[in-house]
Amino acid sequence: MEDNRFKIANREAWIGVILVIINFLLWYGFAYGLGSGDPSKYRYIFGLPEWFFYSCVLGFIIMVILISFAVKYLFKDVPFEGEEEGEDRL
Repeated sequence: MEDNRFKIANREAWIGVILVIINFLLWYGFAYGLGSGDPSKYRYIFGLPEWFFYSCVLGFIIMVILISFAVKYLFKDVPFEGEEEGEDRL
């Protein structure tokens, strides 16, 4: 019988990988999508180049929201110890 904790840990690890991929795509898309043009044509937001603002500032805020949501609603609290009946499968 498979320990349910490993199934939960595997699912949560995949959620973490998906979050990392989303973060990379946001950062890369805005940084190289908007920042690859002529610097004299850059637009600025709060004194920062548009590409930097969207990739680093807005991307950070979006990732904080996504991670907070994932931790609050998708992750489960799992005990590290074996079950009461002495199951030591680790």
